[in-house]
Amino acid sequence: MALHRLSSIVMGVPNTAQTATYYTDFGLAPEADGWFGTRDGGRQLQIVYAPTRRLVEITVGVDTPDDLSATAARLNRLGVPVQQEAGTLTAYEKTTGVRAVLRVESRVTQPESPPTPYNGPGRTERVGSRAPATLRTKPVRPRKLGHAVLGTTDFEATTGFFRDGLGFKVSDLMGEVGAFLRCSTDHHNVLVLAAPVPFLHHTSWQVDDVDEVGRGAAAMLEDHPERHVWGLGRHHAGSNFFWYLKDPAGNFSEYYSDLDCIVDDHLWKPEVFEGAKGLFNWGPPPPPSFIKPDDLAGLMTGSHST
Repeated sequence: MALHRLSSIVMGVPNTAQTATYYTDFGLAPEADGWFGTRDGGRQLQIVYAPTRRLVEITVGVDTPDDLSATAARLNRLGVPVQQEAGTLTAYEKTTGVRAVLRVESRVTQPESPPTPYNGPGRTERVGSRAPATLRTKPVRPRKLGHAVLGTTDFEATTGFFRDGLGFKVSDLMGEVGAFLRCSTDHHNVLVLAAPVPFLHHTSWQVDDVDEVGRGAAAMLEDHPERHVWGLGRHHAGSNFFWYLKDPAGNFSEYYSDLDCIVDDHLWKPEVFEGAKGLFNWGPPPPPSFIKPDDLAGLMTGSHST
């Protein structure tokens, strides 16, 4: 596909300093101007002020200027205004106000990490030594930004913007309330959710394996048990291991590993999941606050006053 990566997001929050401290603890590397970097993806998160928490911007990598022109034509057919400059295209999703930026940039190849040796019935990958995860001492640092989850009051319009306008592919659906969309070979880079108010539900960050999911969450919770939201578990849609935590602004952040990879679109058949089937395969049930965040009513009030 012409789209090849989720390059970065801009997150708006009312408490930038506290939120920045949280994402530093989470393992992102603070840089200048509110930006944070990952090990493989570079500058992938910027934190800026906003009256209520929200997704301000999403940037997607494309291969060529022709890809920008093709996207502009699709958006024009949808009646979406486009700003196009050398190497970039900018458009706004009407319902949520999210600014989408498509940028011509080189594809990023992640450095291959050696597979973690796990023993199993009839399979011995590790002999005469302790499991590597029990010996790891370095803080967990995410490899890259995986996806962002966006609540919208017009599910069809927002899904259409990403799918029919920007060119995202549909990986799976949760009934008529959730669309897993991809702009890379990852199972999803954006999840659009039907919601009573536009808001950022969570961001998700790739780590090496399930042990890093657990180590990262354990470190985050050691002095801040209130950060815990949901985990450890395994999703069904996307198949990834997960653990969710909550930042000081109320956004959830996810450590994940082992996400489904879709290299050939013709070999993947999207499914429609109903109820909790697509949400998780095993693990504790999601708390009510994950489905309906505690501050949702406040966000609705704030959205009317800004």
